[in-house]
Amino acid sequence: MKALTYHGRHDIRYADVPDPAVTSPADAVVQVTTAGICGSDLHIYGGNGFSPELGYTPGHECVGVVVDTGDQVTRFKPGDRVLVPASVGCAQCRQCAAGFTARCERATSSTELCYGVGPKLPGSQAQALAVPYADVNLVHLPEDISDEAAVVLTDNAPTAWYGCRRARIQPGETVLVIGLGPVGLMAAQSAFAMGAARVLGVDLVAERRVFAAGLGVEPVEGDDARTAIREMTSGRGPDAVVEAVGSDATIELALKAVRQAGRVSVIGVSQSRAFPFHMGLAQVKELEFAIGLCSVHYELPPLLALTRAGRIKPEAVVSHRFALSEGPAAYELFAGRSDGVRKIVLDPTG
Repeated sequence: MKALTYHGRHDIRYADVPDPAVTSPADAVVQVTTAGICGSDLHIYGGNGFSPELGYTPGHECVGVVVDTGDQVTRFKPGDRVLVPASVGCAQCRQCAAGFTARCERATSSTELCYGVGPKLPGSQAQALAVPYADVNLVHLPEDISDEAAVVLTDNAPTAWYGCRRARIQPGETVLVIGLGPVGLMAAQSAFAMGAARVLGVDLVAERRVFAAGLGVEPVEGDDARTAIREMTSGRGPDAVVEAVGSDATIELALKAVRQAGRVSVIGVSQSRAFPFHMGLAQVKELEFAIGLCSVHYELPPLLALTRAGRIKPEAVVSHRFALSEGPAAYELFAGRSDGVRKIVLDPTG
């Protein structure tokens, strides 16, 4: 079959790879109908991957149709339309049984917890995907949810919801979202769904701020974001901050911008091993600080219901559509943040 493969910094190729197969009686194979490129895929593309190996297929966002199952798969059959959560559960440990797949007690590395971050679990930017423990790691997809909405629900939307949930957003509060890419835009939608009265948004890309304003976000303008945030909140600061970038500078902004006794929730992927966390500032301001990785399985049920009810619109963040064969160009566009790019989806049939 055809797939995208990673060969080093800024080197994504469209290539032939072995067809996935059922190798365990609990596995399934899904024909991919729509795949996504995630912001964390750009870490790999930029040469800061999670595995030193090369030549593997990236990607952890896809929806599709089941084409084969092992003998022990009971909840799915060929022909079923499914959503493939980005996080992978073992179906056996206590944490996975509760839906917290990111906390899997049996996994020995991150490459076992997510598709497409190394060769152990080939990724979803391909014509087909092997899914381990299919009864746990597949979700039936209602017909009234489009592929474009569903692919955002595989990772971006659950990560955003997780970040807002851990920020403990309350009705009537003012929330700051830092980073208005797909996760940040979904965090804004999630905050409103949780009852936020105001959502402020920070992003360096003007086009993203303009788009976010159309969703009800109040863009933070100017070169001095912290001062602008203070002025927009009458000197008080937001009640909660959801950080969706993962850089040292944006995490520091979150800590400094939030109000006294406020909450900061970091969901941007950070690979910093030496973040200068200002303990004195956090202590004096009496802050709550949360950081972690989303267990998609746990967060997904309310998001499916909210999507079907029209309370959130995951498909709104999609800006570009490419054939899978155009994957290298899609990565280049996404990394350059040009042409109003927010979320790119890939069609494996092209």
